[in-house]
Amino acid sequence: MKYTSLILLFVLFSCGEKETILLPKSDSTIIKEVQDYSPIYLFFKTKGKDTLVEVNRKNSISSTNWIFHIDKRLPLRLVVPEIIKLQAKKEGSAHKSETSENYFSYSDSLHHNLAFISFTKVKLHQGKPHKEVVLISNNDFQLTQLKKDLGTTTLGFDQNLSFGTYLQFKIAIHNLHLSNISKEEFIY
Repeated sequence: MKYTSLILLFVLFSCGEKETILLPKSDSTIIKEVQDYSPIYLFFKTKGKDTLVEVNRKNSISSTNWIFHIDKRLPLRLVVPEIIKLQAKKEGSAHKSETSENYFSYSDSLHHNLAFISFTKVKLHQGKPHKEVVLISNNDFQLTQLKKDLGTTTLGFDQNLSFGTYLQFKIAIHNLHLSNISKEEFIY
């Protein structure tokens, strides 16, 4: 009887709450497969009327590629500080690999698979930029505003955009194959 009670208690306390992530969706695959990776999860949580981000990076190994699975409902103002912290931690690690990259994951709804977009070379900044940027603040933004013949274009994103909307813009911009897009992005 003691053992049965002990096992029952162990089972009850070992069962955690099931967490889910709603991934952003797109109809194109940029990168189909990533080898040797560590998953990093950013979960959507609510506490009263507040939206919170919960980071689970227990499996992060600095010498591997990192795949960020981020809930599409999270606003950029909560996601970006966590990404910046994690990127700094990886860069400061003595065990980091020079060839490892960082990827955002998303669902390719057309091909029904998990897809990835690299953001390793993108430098995210919070706060107003000290230079002119093309501000992307809502779904009314027209991709035709990014002209091929202009000099380097720095992108700025509204901090209240959802991560899902941000990633859809990133995928659409990537698919335009523009070479004048800066590797710096501002979130404000």
